[in-house]
Amino acid sequence: MSTVSPSSAPPFDWQRWPETEAFLGEKLRSALGGNPFAAALANRMQAETSTTIDVWIDHLALVDRPGLVGELERLGFAKAAEPYGVNEPSFRHPGGQFPPVAVVRHPTGGPEVATIALKVESIAAFSGANNLGLEPVGYPMGPYRFAKVDVAGADTALIVVERRGYLGFEPFPSSWARDGRMAPHSTRDAMAAKDLWKGRRRRFEEDEAGFDATEQVLEKVIERAGSTDLACHLVFEVEREYWESRNRAARVQKRRQDRLGLGWANHDHHTFRCSRRFFPRVIRIFERLGFTLRESFHAGTDAGWGAQVLEHPSTGIVIFADLDLAPEEVEEDFAHTLLPDLPRPNTVGLWVGLHGESLLDAGMHHLEAQFDFDALRRDLEAEDGIVTMKPFSDFPFLRQAFTQGERWPVSKHRADRLLARGWIDAEQHARFLAEGAIGSHLENLQRREGFKGFNQRAVSAIIAETDPRRH
Repeated sequence: MSTVSPSSAPPFDWQRWPETEAFLGEKLRSALGGNPFAAALANRMQAETSTTIDVWIDHLALVDRPGLVGELERLGFAKAAEPYGVNEPSFRHPGGQFPPVAVVRHPTGGPEVATIALKVESIAAFSGANNLGLEPVGYPMGPYRFAKVDVAGADTALIVVERRGYLGFEPFPSSWARDGRMAPHSTRDAMAAKDLWKGRRRRFEEDEAGFDATEQVLEKVIERAGSTDLACHLVFEVEREYWESRNRAARVQKRRQDRLGLGWANHDHHTFRCSRRFFPRVIRIFERLGFTLRESFHAGTDAGWGAQVLEHPSTGIVIFADLDLAPEEVEEDFAHTLLPDLPRPNTVGLWVGLHGESLLDAGMHHLEAQFDFDALRRDLEAEDGIVTMKPFSDFPFLRQAFTQGERWPVSKHRADRLLARGWIDAEQHARFLAEGAIGSHLENLQRREGFKGFNQRAVSAIIAETDPRRH
């Protein structure tokens, strides 16, 4: 039996897994048939949030039967390091974007799916939004909390799950206790760690001072949180909140998802725009939080940009880190190499020049979350007049589109600096000061067949479309 652990690095030539998707889809349909509350919730998700219930699945627990483990392995799953229960293994799919599957025992055979687990940002918010009165198992801000939704006559159990930098299924994990992360004051320390990051200074006269201060705060956050995994979870909660405060489409969609108490648990990846000068420092900060490098994007001569994809092994958070890149630099280790300024910036560099570094005052360029692609386009425009741009990926297994870019004001000192460097001309300087410049988006994504990758050619095209000089 093969085994996968959180540190196992998957290949970056991501494949499609239609059989695996079909298998899990059939199990999910069976689960919904065995739990009327879950079935009604799935319908409400579609109607009220433009999402499908499969993107909210934390895990499925399947009742053991002859041949089940072999079938899971044939479909690409491998035994995980974290058991679900005593003599009850769990399985993860290292090559595709699928929820974990647990194999559990049942004294009488039981239903095909014993438990369906939904991931949310807050069990309390979910409970309140759905008038459930749930009492979570596990301490506040803990690694794993769950609450069972009691449904009369249900064959399949429904639980709601919160996770914070933890892959297992124990509300009070013994490994965390041994490391001192389950102390009585852990909740207080986690809240204090989040407040440190949320309250940090973001605006500086010089970005170098900003990164110095950011790294100092990060060390305090990690120390207070007690682990890089929990610190990572908390940092990205704050980064999403900050981006949301600067993007109307984000606030509208978050409000829609909060109708059901879901939060942003459907996030797919977080995009940060970075200058060439500070790109290695950005990567260093992410690596300090425990991220590992995944595939890099070398977009080539015409695009003028590159990107490094990073993934966190315990939180599952994915980052797309963008920067301007010259053609001769595409084969370098640009994630760790200090690059000189280009004579003139390309799209990413100009955005940073106008708005600042994403890790400092600008915030993320966009958050990409998983939706019912057509439904979100239709519903955002119908409900709030939010227009979605033309799709830049439109395949059966990957569909992507930005909401229309939202303008941010441009400060005079930033515009003056760009003019002095010759990066913009006098006419552009006056226009940016008068009209602002495109700042951020919400990205609509729909994945199928477990495909974890990105469409490089299409991403290059949409990056060009977001150049502030074109608007």
